[in-house]
This record gives sequence, C-alpha cells and structure tokens, in this order.
Amino acid sequence: MKKLILILLMLPAYCLAQDSVYVRKTINKLTSTALWGRGYTRDGMKKAAEFIASEYQKIGIQPFSGGYFQTFNFPVNTFPGEMSVEINSKKLIPGQDFIVNNESRGLKGKFILRQIDSLNYEGNGGLKVTLKDKLTWSVATESRPGLTIQLNKKSLTALPGEIKVNIENQFISNFEAANISGFIKGTQHPDSLLIITAHYDHLGGMGSKTYFPGANDNAAGVATLLSLAKYYAINPPPYSVGFICFAAEEAGLIGSHYFTENPLVPLSNIKFLLNLDLVGTGDAGMTVVNASVYPNAFNQLNEINNAHHYISKINSRGKAANSDHYFFTEKGVPAFFIYTQGGPAAYHDIFDQPQTLPLTEYNDLFKLIVGFCKTQME
Repeated sequence: MKKLILILLMLPAYCLAQDSVYVRKTINKLTSTALWGRGYTRDGMKKAAEFIASEYQKIGIQPFSGGYFQTFNFPVNTFPGEMSVEINSKKLIPGQDFIVNNESRGLKGKFILRQIDSLNYEGNGGLKVTLKDKLTWSVATESRPGLTIQLNKKSLTALPGEIKVNIENQFISNFEAANISGFIKGTQHPDSLLIITAHYDHLGGMGSKTYFPGANDNAAGVATLLSLAKYYAINPPPYSVGFICFAAEEAGLIGSHYFTENPLVPLSNIKFLLNLDLVGTGDAGMTVVNASVYPNAFNQLNEINNAHHYISKINSRGKAANSDHYFFTEKGVPAFFIYTQGGPAAYHDIFDQPQTLPLTEYNDLFKLIVGFCKTQME
C-alpha cells in the first residue's frame, strides 16, 4: 500500500517530466536535417507535415473532416542547388558569411564591384552587394530580376572588390502545402471549441548544404501544441479542443488565411484561440498580442499567473498582424498570440538550433495555458 501511495504521489511530476522529454524529442525531430528547415526544397515541409499527422494519430486527435490535411497552393522562390560566393578570392559560408535576398534570381560569373556608399556595392548583371551586421533570411512569393547578396561585416577582412558567384534559384508557381488539423472531442459541449495553433513551416534551405533549423521559430510552438494535445487526450475537457498546425506562415500567413476563408469548422463555434509562436524561452517573461483587444480574457490570464507565479512577467500588446492568430481576429474569433522572451536571440538565421534552445518556461507555460483554457470552458 505504501508503495502504491508513493507511486500515485510521484505520478504528476513523472508525467510532466515525460512531457518535457517529449517536447525536446519533437523539437529535435522538427529541426533535423531530414526535414531540411521545414521548407520548400528536399520536401522539407511535406515531411514535417507527415510527421505531425503521424503524431496526431498516435495521440488520438480526430480529423475535422476528410483527414488531417487541408491542402492549398501558392508561389514561392526557392534556392535548391548552387550557393557559392567568393569575395577577394575567399570562399564564404552560406548562412554564416552571406545570404541571398529571397526574391533574387540566379547568377553565375566573376564581377568587379563598384562602391556606391559605405554599405552598398554593385556589379554587372543586376548584381548588388550590401554589408550587414546580422544576416536574417525570409521567404518570398515572387522572383525579381537581379541578385542581391548580403554580406556579414564580420566575415570581411577587406572591402569587397572582386566577387565570384554561382547561385541557382527555382521559382515554383504552384507549390503545394497543407495545414494539419484535428480535435479532441468535448465531453459536454462537443460543438464548441477552444483552438490551439502553431505554424510548423520555417525557411527551409538556402542551397544544397545550408538549412535553417527553426528551433524556437517554430518547432517549440508545435512541440508545445502536441504536448497539450497529449494532455487533453488523457483528460478530455467539457468543450472540444482543436489543434491546427499551419503551413506557410513564413510566406505571409498564407495557411491561416486559407483556413479562415475555407474553415473546417464554423468560426462562430470557436470560443477562443491561442496561437503559439516563439515559445522556447521565457527568462524575460512573455508577451500576449491582442491583450488590449480582449482585456477580460487577459485579466483572467494574469489572475491565474499571479496565483501560481508561473511566468515572471506578462506583457500586454495590442492588435498585430504578426502571426497566425491575425485572420481569425479579423473574422471575429477571440484570439491571443503568445510568445516568450529572453534567452538566445537567434531569429531567422542558421543559429536557431535545438541545442541552444533553453525551454526555460515550458512547464510553467503549459500549466498557464491549461489553466486559461479551463476558464474559457466555464
């Protein structure tokens, strides 16, 4: 009997520890070379979607209708192959020493650079070179003539003079992606939903040897979403809880916009939506977008946090079109976008890696979300 009591007392902590292990394992998978930045080359986004769908099935998440995948298409500019730059006969490392602007087209040749000002240079063939303190990449849905290369100032030992480039781009006019969605059925009010969302796409690869892992942005959000799904599968709530992993957030919130225009559930049935993006830190607290739009809900969130001392500081922010909550808000769905702060500053670069992601406030954020969701079910 004593052993049984001891096991029961230890069970909540054990389960939480297992959740942390699961989250870390999931982040490692999502940031692996096999998924190649969850982007547009090497089937990275497709492989990530298939992995998430398999996790949905293991957890017991039911699809809304017709399966987990909601497919859509959009144009994207990609860089699948050659990615070589030499400055003054020194070969540079993609992602670390240079990046190409996401709208650029391919170019091959050797050029003499002309200085325009202290930061900008030009060469023939539409070539432009600019010096940067930090290299930050993104995704483009169009391709424009010319090639712009951003150079990390720290990588230069002398001013750029001669440059040799071999860059390959491929514009895909009809790239196919998919949102992955499903729900845990409520025990009392199955037609009313709370929705938890996170985008699973990232920047993919730049060339054949460099990819952007996207640990905090947004493998951490997806892993937290899946851990919450595991919790609700074991503890079915009175209201249904939906889970949506969006594609193409980095390309301009395309996946979430598509969902709100083609909803798999009536948007009027959604009581509240929580969007998780950049939640892998927390040393300096967290911020809630739309806090000032929904002050009552924000007050409830703060009351829970103050009672349990989960997060050191919760900052209020107004309306912003900076993640997948936005188009839901525009359709009248109450929504918060939550992101944590502090810790590593890596963002949209090759250094957003799982081994440096602290997950400082994962456990506390998990408890805060569960507590907040409970208030929205009352």
